[in-house]
Amino acid sequence: MSTILIVTEVQNGAIRECSFELASFAHKIAGETGGSVKSLVTGQGIEGLAEDFSKKGGGEVYAADHELLATYNATTLGAAIRAAIEASGADLILLSNTPTGWDVAPRVAAALDAGFVSDCFSMSAAGGKPTFHRRVFNGKLDATVSTAAERVVATVQPGAGKPFEGGGEGSVQKLEVPLDAGALRSRFVAVKKAEAKGVDLSKASVIVSGGRGVGAPEKFTEVIQPLADALGGAMGASRPVVDAGWLPHEYQVGSSGQVVQPKLYIACGISGAIQHLVGMKTSNYIIAINKDPDAPIFEVANLGVVADLFEIVPALTKAIQTAKG
Repeated sequence: MSTILIVTEVQNGAIRECSFELASFAHKIAGETGGSVKSLVTGQGIEGLAEDFSKKGGGEVYAADHELLATYNATTLGAAIRAAIEASGADLILLSNTPTGWDVAPRVAAALDAGFVSDCFSMSAAGGKPTFHRRVFNGKLDATVSTAAERVVATVQPGAGKPFEGGGEGSVQKLEVPLDAGALRSRFVAVKKAEAKGVDLSKASVIVSGGRGVGAPEKFTEVIQPLADALGGAMGASRPVVDAGWLPHEYQVGSSGQVVQPKLYIACGISGAIQHLVGMKTSNYIIAINKDPDAPIFEVANLGVVADLFEIVPALTKAIQTAKG
């Protein structure tokens, strides 16, 4: 492995934190393999962002400044990434596992006939080759993945690592990307934000969340909501619950839901897939209740209870109600 290329994401005029997290992974692999770190910043009027990122872990930064890169388009971004790969000679290309990464990363890998690994939470280098770690079976197992491909495109879960904390004397060079608006098969129309409704979990000081282990939608009303009410808090849920239609999306905690930081977070029947951990691991105090002693949720919990939630949660609710009189 000789060169790692970080593909940054720009949102609301700033480079997203997940891109600085990629820098940490890139420097780790570079340190283990003796490789170098380079980056790509795309958009319009992004020279200042490229300069800043070069000094915060980006290394040698390619700045692709073009009006057709001002908004997301898989074709234009893919072209910029391929141009940066050609200019840098990168063997490992890292993107964040966000909607942008989901869309463009496999396209780039396919176009280059490269290996592709998605949804990583960690990576290392063995024998000069990268090894990727990802959770499977809803977080119940960790898989270690390697590929024989000479070039690999990988997406990394936001929040899986800390932002790069070092500095460095980076550099910026302009990257010319030939783009033709007339050749695009899709175009940007607008960004529309869904109207806020239901509970705003980001403002709740106490959240009691349920996962697929709750077993049925009615159990949220019978078991999870009463505990949340007793504590004066709000009810949340994991993604599998929302995907199953048990609760609306506004209750979802995680990378594709709401990111929360309450004083107390109680996870009931949640295994702890990385997507969920990203959304709640910075809570002040975390209590996890799960029958599986190996559930990943216990890795971030301050207090773990290995037990049946249907025994623990009602008893806890009753004790709180009694104490409050």
